[in-house]
Amino acid sequence: MTDTPAPPRSSPLHDRHEALGASFTDFGGWNMPVRYTSDLAEHRAVREAAGLFDISHMAEFWVRDGRAADFLDYVLAGRVSAMRIGKAKYSLVLAESGGIVDDVIVYRTGEQHYLVIANASNRDAVAAAFERARSTWSTAQASVDGPPPGGEYAVSSGGHAPLVEDVTDSVALVALQGPRARGILESIAEITILSTPLDELGYYAFTEGTFDGDSLFIARTGYTGEDGYELLVSVKRAADLWDALLAAGASEGLVPCGLAARDTLRLEAGMPLYGHELSRDVTPAQAGLGRVVSADKTAFVGKDGLMSRPADAPVLVGLVSEGRRAGRAGYPVLDGDDVVGEITSGALSPTLGYPVAMAYVSPASAEPGTTLTIDVRGTRIPATVTPLPFYRRNA
Repeated sequence: MTDTPAPPRSSPLHDRHEALGASFTDFGGWNMPVRYTSDLAEHRAVREAAGLFDISHMAEFWVRDGRAADFLDYVLAGRVSAMRIGKAKYSLVLAESGGIVDDVIVYRTGEQHYLVIANASNRDAVAAAFERARSTWSTAQASVDGPPPGGEYAVSSGGHAPLVEDVTDSVALVALQGPRARGILESIAEITILSTPLDELGYYAFTEGTFDGDSLFIARTGYTGEDGYELLVSVKRAADLWDALLAAGASEGLVPCGLAARDTLRLEAGMPLYGHELSRDVTPAQAGLGRVVSADKTAFVGKDGLMSRPADAPVLVGLVSEGRRAGRAGYPVLDGDDVVGEITSGALSPTLGYPVAMAYVSPASAEPGTTLTIDVRGTRIPATVTPLPFYRRNA
C-alpha cells in the first residue's frame, strides 16, 4: 500500500488567476499559474515594461531574538551578521556534506531580527535544517566562546538561540518586475512608504510601508534579471494588493506573468533554480556560488563537508548555440565523442533570439570559448561555453 500524495496547495490569489484565464501547474506542491496568454508575451513584458508574478508559494521564516545573527552565521553559508539593517543578502543552507539544501534570501529587519525566504519545495527541508542547527549550534558556540552565563544555551526567544517561526501560511508574496515597476508602485495611492523612499532604495534592500493601513514589506529584489520589487502582505489583503497593482500598471504595459516566463527570464539572467542547477549533490563552488560562502567563519553547517569534496567535480557553465533548437534539462553534453556533462536548463532565449543553456560539465571542458556539442534527440548541436549571465539589463 502506497501513500496518496497530498493535493497541491492553492495560492491566496488562486481565484484571481482563474478569472484571468491562467493555466496552472503543480510547482513545489502548489497549484500555480504557468501562463495567462503566451510565454513570449509575458517574458517580453517584463523586459520592456513590467510583469506581475504571484510567488506566494515561497516559504517565509522569521528568525528573531536571542543571538539570531550568530545562529544564522552558523546555519547559513554566508556571514549575515555583517549585514546592515535594511539590507538583503543571497545565501545558502548547506547539508553537513557541503551540498546545497536550498538557496535563500535573508533580510535583516532589526538587530536580532531576520526574514528568510526559501523555495516552496524546500520549506520542510529548511525548517528541519533550522531545527537541527539549534542543537548543534550550542555545542559549536560553546567551543568558541565558552558556555554562556547560566550554563546551557537556551532555545527560547528569551535565551541565546533565536525563535524560528514559519509564517508562510499567513502571508502572500508578489513580484513586480520590469523597467516600469517603480513608477507603477509609486502611483498607487493606497501605498504609504514609512521608511526608505523608493527613489532612495538600493538593490538588495527593503523598505517598510502600509497598503491601505495594513503592513507592507517592499524589497528591491527579484528573479528575472530586471529591476523590480517583491511585496509581502498579509493573506487577507493579497487580492486587494494584486488588483491595485494591475490597475495601476494597465496603462504602463503591466501584465500578469506565470512560471513559464519566470523560468526563461531567470535562465537568461543566469540565475540557478533548485532541482536543476542546485541540489544536495552540488557544492556552492561547483555552481559558481563560491563567493557566497564565508569560509573564514570558525564554524558553520557544511564547512567540513566542503573541505572533502573532490576538486575535479563538474562545474556549471553557460552554453550558447546557433539556430532554433535548444538543449533541455537532461540532454548530454559532449566534448568530441566523450560525454562530459548534462544540460540542467535550456531554452530558445526570447530576448536574445538564440538558444541558451546551463550545464554541468567536466572542469577540463569548462573554459569560456570551448566548443562542445549538445545531443538534441540524436542530433549534435554545436555550443560554445559562455560566461554567465547571458543577459544583463542596462543600469
